[in-house]
Amino acid sequence: MNKSYVLVRPFISEKSTALHDAYNRFTFEVHPNANKAEIKEAIEETFDVTVKSVNVVRMRSVNRTRQGRTVGRTKCFKKAYVTLAEGDKIEFFEGVWSWLFAN
Repeated sequence: MNKSYVLVRPFISEKSTALHDAYNRFTFEVHPNANKAEIKEAIEETFDVTVKSVNVVRMRSVNRTRQGRTVGRTKCFKKAYVTLAEGDKIEFFEGVWSWLFAN
């Protein structure tokens, strides 16, 4: 698989931010057919870091309800938890918070 198609987007949530702060672990939404080796290569080439481990989870779709009625479903996707080696980091929004609270 082409490495540019492996990474879909970074997955930003409260849990992923806590994992980043505590364990130097980053979360990405990845292509459904990508395996751990392809994800590792894509991360290392894209961000120039050393990947320690990759854990993959398939997220199932769930029903969305509003006022007791089913109004739709969320999409299925594959999520990868990538742990980096000591001293490596990926900077997504590092400068945003300091700029936001400085004003």
